[in-house]
Amino acid sequence: MKFAATLSLLALTGANAFAPAAKAPVSTQLAMSEYRTSVHLSKIWDNSSPVIVQGGSLRTWSFANPAIESVQVLLKTEGRPLDADVELWQGPDNTPHKMRVYVEDGALRTFNAVIGTPRGPNTVAIRNIGQLEFPLDAVVRPDRDDGLAAGIASVATRSETIQGGALRTYPFNPTVDSVAIILKTDGRPLNARIELLQGPNNNKQVVELYTEDGLDRPFFAIVETPGSGNVVRVVNTAPVEFPLYASVDAYRVGGGGDWADDGLMIGRAF
Repeated sequence: MKFAATLSLLALTGANAFAPAAKAPVSTQLAMSEYRTSVHLSKIWDNSSPVIVQGGSLRTWSFANPAIESVQVLLKTEGRPLDADVELWQGPDNTPHKMRVYVEDGALRTFNAVIGTPRGPNTVAIRNIGQLEFPLDAVVRPDRDDGLAAGIASVATRSETIQGGALRTYPFNPTVDSVAIILKTDGRPLNARIELLQGPNNNKQVVELYTEDGLDRPFFAIVETPGSGNVVRVVNTAPVEFPLYASVDAYRVGGGGDWADDGLMIGRAF
């Protein structure tokens, strides 16, 4: 009897060995990036000393080390509008990178970007063009090889061409908390406008971008998209001879569990 029972147990064990294993919940790439991204951004603010830029004033950060090839630029407010000019200076009267940044609520939607700074020395200048009553907090620091740009590139892997004068729209699900954006060219100048819309013609964030060389200095950004009805619109404001390559994907997904897709809704191109 004991021998028969042992044979029965072995038979059941062998059958279970060939039976399909129960599927364990597998996190998607976005779910993994959600955890890493949220921790990473919070660490940047926690481990840095933000500089207050009063309305109408200018602050500069100089990087003399030529080994610094990219710089993180983070801006926020206490809930008031954010309106600033961000420029990269390289030598006298040479501005290879310019940005005009507007955010309706600088606490709900902070501005997070990485700009290329090859061949130093370089200086990043931030001018708060808002009123005196609207100060902003700024963090400007070098970006490491495993820093913010690497995290954005690991998520925004799909690229599409936007011809000069054309635009693309990217609607996202309500569970997408932030979006990763990469804009670059084949070495030509990059002129673009990035808009975050929430409702018809309701701009929550606008970035007007110029880069002297979109291959040497690609643009990386994280656009926070809280709430529902968020649409990211990328406009190539250059002539038709200057196409750009855009990668726009969900960067942080919250509250919705694991997603089989990337949160990007269909019908994005117009």
